Amino acid sequence: MAVYRLCVTTGPYLRAGTLDNISVTLVGTCGESPKQRLDRMGRDFSPGSVQKYTVRCSAELGELLLLRVHKERYAFFRKDSWYCSRICVTQPDGTVSHFPCYQWIEGYCTVELRPGTARTICQDSLPLLLDHRTRELQARQECYRWKIYAPGFPRMVDVNSFQEMESDKKFALTKTTTCVDQGDSSGNRYLPGFPMKIDIPSLMYMEPNIRYSATKTISLLFNAIPASLGMKLRGLLDRKGSWKKLDDMQNIFWCHKTFTTKYVTEHWCEDHFFGYQYLNGVNPVMLHCISSLPSKLPVTNDMVAPLLGQDTCLQTELERGNIFLADYWILAEAPTHCLNGRPQYVAAPLCLLWLSPQGALVPLAIQLSQTPGPDSPIFLPTDSEWDWLLAKTWVRNSEFLVHENNTHFLCTHLLCEAFAMATLRQLPLCHPIYKLLLPHTRYTLQVNTIARATLLNPEGLVDQVTSIGRQGLIYLMSTGLAHFTYTNFCLPDSLRARGVLAIPNYHYRDDGLKIWVAIESFVSEIVGYYYPSDASVQQDSELQAWVGEIFAQAFLGRESSGFPSRLCTPGEMVKFLTAIIFNCSAQHAAVNSGQHDFGAWMPNAPSSMRQPPPQTKGTTTLKTYLDTLPEVNISCNNLLLFWLVSQEPKDQRPLGTYPDEHFTEEAPRQSIAAFQSRLAQISRDIQERNQGLALPYTYLDPPLIENSVSI
Repeated sequence: MAVYRLCVTTGPYLRAGTLDNISVTLVGTCGESPKQRLDRMGRDFSPGSVQKYTVRCSAELGELLLLRVHKERYAFFRKDSWYCSRICVTQPDGTVSHFPCYQWIEGYCTVELRPGTARTICQDSLPLLLDHRTRELQARQECYRWKIYAPGFPRMVDVNSFQEMESDKKFALTKTTTCVDQGDSSGNRYLPGFPMKIDIPSLMYMEPNIRYSATKTISLLFNAIPASLGMKLRGLLDRKGSWKKLDDMQNIFWCHKTFTTKYVTEHWCEDHFFGYQYLNGVNPVMLHCISSLPSKLPVTNDMVAPLLGQDTCLQTELERGNIFLADYWILAEAPTHCLNGRPQYVAAPLCLLWLSPQGALVPLAIQLSQTPGPDSPIFLPTDSEWDWLLAKTWVRNSEFLVHENNTHFLCTHLLCEAFAMATLRQLPLCHPIYKLLLPHTRYTLQVNTIARATLLNPEGLVDQVTSIGRQGLIYLMSTGLAHFTYTNFCLPDSLRARGVLAIPNYHYRDDGLKIWVAIESFVSEIVGYYYPSDASVQQDSELQAWVGEIFAQAFLGRESSGFPSRLCTPGEMVKFLTAIIFNCSAQHAAVNSGQHDFGAWMPNAPSSMRQPPPQTKGTTTLKTYLDTLPEVNISCNNLLLFWLVSQEPKDQRPLGTYPDEHFTEEAPRQSIAAFQSRLAQISRDIQERNQGLALPYTYLDPPLIENSVSI
């Protein structure tokens, strides 16, 4: 008689336990155990419980290959979900085999788990294991299907496939209930006091292992409802028309101020802070160093001489590498939209900046169109106060549009969704790259589904608050993806290509590069352990299918993008995986977390402009300035979104935090510990640096970076 001892761990989450019957079957190279029910006195599988059981076999089973977990109905109880964390099996000879699960098991079904040792397809030769890989991927590909949202967009998850799975009884998916208080005939609903219209049918079905936890959902609602109700009670969400004075805008979030929001309110109109935001604001990727002026921006030395001073000139500063350009060409053909029944306007500015001898980046000149001429004057710091402030505010509006649509939503949310989809569809649970990437895909499909149901849907928030509306968003993102390259995607290459490696006080760059190096070192160790040669990379058919699907579905097979369609060496793998993890974590934190800080003072990030760009100088006053900014209700709706996405809900997992132990071998576990140690040192360095800054830069402090795009 051979005795196998099992230790079964249930996750510590709300409603993670089950009352259903749980049985197991052990499968080894020498046979299978009888199916045995796991049953002790009392409730066996309560949240957070660790229970021990014994499985007896007539003979030893040899090397354990699979552990089948059977979940079956118990008496008259309604079927429920069970979150199984892991099962450890001690064999008769004392060998311990770890079977990671870390997933919700719903309904009545059988789940097959493999031992935790990561294996590529090249390392499996037994037909049983090869068949297991094939069946696992077929089931996932049936569950997670691609969908075309709009022409030129990265492909995304088709949530309707989850509903089909429910109706076919292939997966028992739980319907998500949503707190609502009113709606319209189309089935859309609103949170209490919240202006965002939600397409409830698209959220009804969500596969449980990509769905928000109850903790995260509840905290998200608690962040949203008080802020929206506060605005509602003060009548701001329903008030149309212009702001009467600038100071009135401070009352929008009177109880949600931070050190940074106060700093922005005090310094927003200063040129040095305008330049600072190109380095350390929420869109720190726009600047390019130029050695000559483009013909479409005919700035002369006489125009900028008062700012440059007597000791230098424009040509000299160009040659020294001190002149930078932010070009918003992508907005030139963007369609516009109506808000509150009134047409809105968009500019496509060119902003020239200078790095002064004091190390400050300041604006030199602004042209509000891509076509120079009498109707497109070049605005200068020497112009009237209101002319210059309005020109800078137009640039800030362009910053808002490019940042929100492309830098933020396209380049982090949508691309990371495509990475998550390809990982789920092409890599089995036992694959080392699946184990590496899974923590960096957590909740991404869920948050993007919510975004499409609240922001991107017709009459959603994009249509309610931006000058370009949903059609403009589609135009910007499709155009942005068509011009997005592998160089843009990889931080060191992007910084080098933009010529910004030497700008002082560029904290985004400095912190980002440190984190990139830490991720790269970690990934290099993992890849080196599982892929010792070029051949091991090239012969991994699952890996090649994964990168090929990303190339086809995320980047639409565009060769000019420079993204790989195949990986040939461990070095290529390391770079690609480093870039994916960085963009799913650190890059998203850099462009997301500061939205409320920099946008709570609305003139610093206006979502729309109600008057066309000025065609002459000397006509701007305080009144015309206020009449150009968004109306009161538009401002409040937009700032409510800023507040919501900047408040990380509970159930957060900071970068490098891996509570789910998918890797069970000692080498990758040591690599994880070393990665965490490097991140801890980076955090200490950042906090020490920030003590000497007038405005601390915290968005890339590792404990504040989420592992994945989850908000």
